[in-house]
This record gives sequence, structure tokens and C-alpha cells, in this order.
Amino acid sequence: MSVAAAIDPVEAVKKAYPQAVEDVVEYAGEITLVLNPDYLPAVARYVRDSAGLVYNFLSDISAADYYPDFNRPGRFGVSYHLLSMLYKRRLRLKVYLPEDEPAVETVTSVWPGANWPEREVMDMMGVDFKGHPDKRRILMPEDWNGHPHRRDYPLGYETPMFSFNAEEIMKHKPKAKE
Repeated sequence: MSVAAAIDPVEAVKKAYPQAVEDVVEYAGEITLVLNPDYLPAVARYVRDSAGLVYNFLSDISAADYYPDFNRPGRFGVSYHLLSMLYKRRLRLKVYLPEDEPAVETVTSVWPGANWPEREVMDMMGVDFKGHPDKRRILMPEDWNGHPHRRDYPLGYETPMFSFNAEEIMKHKPKAKE
């Protein structure tokens, strides 16, 4: 059995989808392809299935809120961290999404393991993954208002309970007595 030689992911994606790549960032030996969000599922499938690439493991999906930094293409950045187990190398696909209605197509059809990380990003950042098979909240209660990891989310706090203020705090926690 012969294994195809590894190929440069940047050149391969630029050749296959020239309109998809908006930027390439190389930092600390890692490559990030910044993509047009419309091409994300196609590029994801391409880097997974192409000989010489085979990025067959989605290790994580992360999101960043760049508010109020308006020097970026969009308020939200969603990154897909990939690993080619065959060639032992990593690649990051990144898309920028606008502040009003941040949405991108799901990649659960490419990597079924994207289900829960996408739900976490939906829950914490409010990014919609179009076509996602299960859009229920994963970390916050269903009736929770807002998305706690957004930079403009109001900070809340709870006063720690000590012996001198226990009665005052317990007034606000009626279910704690049950």
C-alpha cells in the first residue's frame, strides 16, 4: 500500500477554491486559512478527502468575539482546528462573521464530531450554524437570555456567603432550603 506524498494545504486549497481563501496566516509554525464563510463546508470536505492532505480529525472548534475591535473583517471569528493523522500536521480554517446575525454552514456532514463543539459555540457566542441537526443549548439552561462569552455580555456576580451575611443571602435562594 502506498501513501500519497504530502502536499502544501495552502496551495492546494487556493488552486481548488481560489475565491474561498481570503488570507493566510502563518504563526509559530501553524497555518491558518481565513476563508469566505460561503465556502467553508466545501473546503472542509476538500481538505479531509484530498490525497496528500487528509485532515481527517477535527480536534476543536473555537470562537472569538473581537468587539469593539473594528479592524477585522467581522466581529466573530470561528476557528476549526484540524489534524491530519496520516501526515502528522495541523491546519486551522477560520471564518469571520458579522455582528448582526452571525451564521455559517455546519460542518457536521464532514466531521460528525463537530456536533457538540458547534453547539457550544452557538450557546456561548450566539453563532448560528445553518443546517445543524440539533440546535439545543448545551451548557446554559434553555430559558437563559444571551450568550455569556460575548464581550458585551453584562458581568454578574454573587456575594459570597459568610456567617455574618448568611440570612440575607438565603432570602434570595428559596430553593436552597428545600
